[in-house]
Amino acid sequence: MEPVSLVVGAAIALGGVMIGRMIPRRPPPPAPPPQRPAVSARPATPQPICGCGHHLVFHDQETKMCQAQVVIPGRWVGQSGGTYRPCKCQGYRGPVPVDEYYAPDILGGDN
Repeated sequence: MEPVSLVVGAAIALGGVMIGRMIPRRPPPPAPPPQRPAVSARPATPQPICGCGHHLVFHDQETKMCQAQVVIPGRWVGQSGGTYRPCKCQGYRGPVPVDEYYAPDILGGDN
């Protein structure tokens, strides 16, 4: 190798290092938001959700049939838009909520 090409290569490398030192550094990236724990806290009361994914209020009180509608995306049936169809749930299959009763105060009531 000829010495001129070595000097030119060294000058280019040294120039790159010096330019990198003189340019101000980028600000550090913002801190990521705090992540939620993988296991969420259990709700205070269990929600009456059926196996179809709908709440108890969407099921008829007498027949227990689901009255909600579900969206069928068009790409599944070959259409351009989605369609609404009744839920196929035949009856409520979920936790039964406990009935609430009113009980008068024992200590503060009238005699």
